[in-house]
Amino acid sequence: MDLFASIRRNSLGLGIFAVLTAGLIATIHLVTEQTIKDNVIAAQVAAFNEILPPDLYDNDLTKSTAMIPADPLLGSVKASKIYIARKDGDVSAIIFDTIAPGGYNGSLGLLVAIDKNGVVTGTRVISQQETPGLGDKVDLKKSKWILEFNNRSIGNPDLAGWNVKKDGGVFDQFTGATITPRAVVKGVRHTLIYFNKHKDSLLAR
Repeated sequence: MDLFASIRRNSLGLGIFAVLTAGLIATIHLVTEQTIKDNVIAAQVAAFNEILPPDLYDNDLTKSTAMIPADPLLGSVKASKIYIARKDGDVSAIIFDTIAPGGYNGSLGLLVAIDKNGVVTGTRVISQQETPGLGDKVDLKKSKWILEFNNRSIGNPDLAGWNVKKDGGVFDQFTGATITPRAVVKGVRHTLIYFNKHKDSLLAR
């Protein structure tokens, strides 16, 4: 009897321990999951503020989104998300999550902000696997090259100018690395073309 009683007590203790452990793990998961989500949102807001002047919008960009169909101009094979900036209720700019294929080590992910007049307010490379010291200069942390797109539009320069200088355009390439900047220039150019093509419907959202 004593043996059975001891087994029951041990089983009960293990059961309580298992329940408490499971509860603790679940609580930690919920807390860390929310923290991760908050950190992601904070990083998004910081990125948006780098490419879109704060005086251009007064809404929460992380909550003002829409899905657009896949389009080769955006390098997408599935629906992608856009962020809609508004000022006093009117659409003032669109931020595109664009894929620029053709980098030296694969595709690059871009954020491209275009105001309602079709002018790029800023762009950033948000994902890339380019060679350190060469292609990775598309990252603002490595060089200021990406700032060349600020205030550009289709017409400034014309389409022929939307190439790296080696291809007859106005944008610099990197010494020993032309492929990566060429891909980024093409990605931003195609995003502008997409915006102009769908401008009416984008601004009516």
